[in-house]
Amino acid sequence: MTTIKSQQIWVDQQNLANTNVVSRDINISDLQQDEVLLETDSFGFSANNITYAALGFKMGYWGFFPAKSDNDVDKAHGFGIVPVWGFATVKASCHSDIKVGEKVFGYLPMASHWVIKAGKVAPHGFSDVHETRKSISPVYDQYLRCAADPGYDKNREAWQLNFRPLYMTSFVLDDYVAEKANNETLLLSSASSKTALGTAQLLKDQKASRYASYKVAGLTSKQNVDMVKASGCYDEVYSYDELSALSSEGNSSDARYWLLDFAANGTLINNLIKQLGDRLSDVTLIGATDWKAQEKPNPKLLNAEIFFAPARVKLRQHEWGHEAFLAKYASAWKRFAEKVSDQFYEQSHRGADAITQLYLETLNGSAQTKALNVVTFD
Repeated sequence: MTTIKSQQIWVDQQNLANTNVVSRDINISDLQQDEVLLETDSFGFSANNITYAALGFKMGYWGFFPAKSDNDVDKAHGFGIVPVWGFATVKASCHSDIKVGEKVFGYLPMASHWVIKAGKVAPHGFSDVHETRKSISPVYDQYLRCAADPGYDKNREAWQLNFRPLYMTSFVLDDYVAEKANNETLLLSSASSKTALGTAQLLKDQKASRYASYKVAGLTSKQNVDMVKASGCYDEVYSYDELSALSSEGNSSDARYWLLDFAANGTLINNLIKQLGDRLSDVTLIGATDWKAQEKPNPKLLNAEIFFAPARVKLRQHEWGHEAFLAKYASAWKRFAEKVSDQFYEQSHRGADAITQLYLETLNGSAQTKALNVVTFD
């Protein structure tokens, strides 16, 4: 009987700063029909993963990878495993169409090994259909086979780990906004975040081909203004301290604004409303980079919509076909990576202690925002 030790990082669901590194035995001989053991090769980590933890109950992210003890003692009660995006190799397989040694990309736990139950197997990938996986969208359950993935580049794995899942949101959000936008100024909060940068780049660079007249404006903290401007992804950039500038610089009284909110900071949105009044015609809530904000936005009071990227991905995959969707995404992704490649640098984190430290630094806001984190367990 071959036993694999799975290192896992558990997070207290009520106190996100409380973590445990645990080891769990996985017996390969115990794998059931269609079960597959994935060994984590590497994963990315950013504020997006903190969003998964902060919205773990509200959006259901804690349901993907439940923390489980080796015995009946309820040691795992109140703990969960934060999801990440990464590469994994098939270590063992009880599915006839999935071979040991295959490399995949997808949604993983902060763990060195994990057992999934493979289903919906296709040339491009497969899904986890395990009954213990409490998923909020089938998009999160898909594992792409790297050998058949047009977006995979062996030489740019760090970029894929850190940007690809976020840029997927950017890709479908741009597609959504393009259908509705007229001549508004599109305000993107948390403009330095990877998802906002990707969205802004798509919106700005495709204006001409769309014959569109909207403007793309970034809102960010004062210390990030220069970095956001240097990205070239925005038409205009404002710090949170100079929102009054939105009403000057030639903006007419009938100008309209649409807030694409990645921060989930209710105070910021209230300040925008005070400054712009009825000219803030739309608010779309996307992320929660400012998870520690004391005041959260109230969608009902704001008459705001909540953008759920997996639903848009599912819609376009159905309309375009999975292969066409991946091809369009891969093309957009490559253009973005070329545009901002000099804005970021790779940073490696190896071992459970280093991973925990990176998690805590990202949680408290001290992690390097320009780092492309490449995280491994061994």
